Amino acid sequence: MSYEKPFANLKVLDLSQGYAGPYCAGLLAQYGAQITKVEPPEGDWARSLGRIFGDHTTISMTANRGKKSIALDLKTPGGLAVVQELAADCDVFMEGFRPGVCARFGLSYEDLRKVNPGVIYLSVSGYGQEGPYADQASTDTVAQAFSGLMSINRGNDDIPHRFGHFIVDCVTALYAYQALSTAIYARRDEAAGRFIDCSLMQAAAAVQTSKIADFHLEDGNPTANNAPAGSYNTKDGFIAITLVKEEQFKQMCPALGLAELADDPRYDNFAHRAANMDTLKPTIQNALMAHTAAEWGERFQEAGVLAHPVASYGDWMADPHVVANKAFQMMSQPGMGPVPLVQIPGTAMIDPNDPDQQAPRLGEHSRQILAAMGYEDEKIADLAAQGAVHFGTDPE
Repeated sequence: MSYEKPFANLKVLDLSQGYAGPYCAGLLAQYGAQITKVEPPEGDWARSLGRIFGDHTTISMTANRGKKSIALDLKTPGGLAVVQELAADCDVFMEGFRPGVCARFGLSYEDLRKVNPGVIYLSVSGYGQEGPYADQASTDTVAQAFSGLMSINRGNDDIPHRFGHFIVDCVTALYAYQALSTAIYARRDEAAGRFIDCSLMQAAAAVQTSKIADFHLEDGNPTANNAPAGSYNTKDGFIAITLVKEEQFKQMCPALGLAELADDPRYDNFAHRAANMDTLKPTIQNALMAHTAAEWGERFQEAGVLAHPVASYGDWMADPHVVANKAFQMMSQPGMGPVPLVQIPGTAMIDPNDPDQQAPRLGEHSRQILAAMGYEDEKIADLAAQGAVHFGTDPE
């Protein structure tokens, strides 16, 4: 199966750091866009968030595949001049600073549209452009707490927990990508650019739209949607069970050896089950201890119940269905070695031998980008002497 790369001629200047903005730009790259990533001399902070392999962490590597990196110090006149020149010639400008920071460098939307009227300008921030918190920094964890997301992820200890992955960064990237794609499509008919404000705060709430509506309509105490859905222990591990139709509970009960529960008036619909989970959940849990997670998975599959053993990442990569669908490829990343790279839905199949799939080293393309802009070797050397530009080093 092959896919076109509709953004093949799109020039994107990416000043964002972390994961949300860079991953959004990385998605554009997978559809063919030419991404120039501008990093400070010390690099995108995601390069040091976690265990470092060569010049990357897995966070920075997965968010920056297919880009070219130039390392510039925007606090030097020479470094700032290079960025301003790149910004004047790009189709999409992306930044991840708090409101007002880019304006201090002459890189606000109002500044850029004077020299580049058709530019599409994406700002990814913690709290957006307005309001009492606009000047505050935020991260995925802070956004999870602020948006109420942690409040619905309570453990058996009844403590609100952070989701184990930076889910808010991911959904922010996806919302930003769809907003950019819409703006790029609209620009076919009108040359005018536009400003896109995409915040972690808004993305974290948007992905919970139905939960927030439930909270409002049920006076702050929403009913569980699909009781007795959840994760349960078995003889050798956990299994996740869910229901989306009433008849699935009646199918589940005999599979559990609890046929009598199907006609129990305490459990005859979603609302009644939710109200009586204090008795229903332990009954189901006790029954599940009789067999392994895999055995229950087979039983539930035969009964038409939506369930699956809780897998580890190793289980997922070894699963024959995952292998059959080529859901990931082992890629060679300099300094990191072979690493599993998950296929992005809807994009061309990953070619493990394609160097353009790799993430760049810090400043790896600084010299190449400057030369393409018309800078002579002497001028490049002068910028380097000023500390305005930095060049990549070979991975260890």
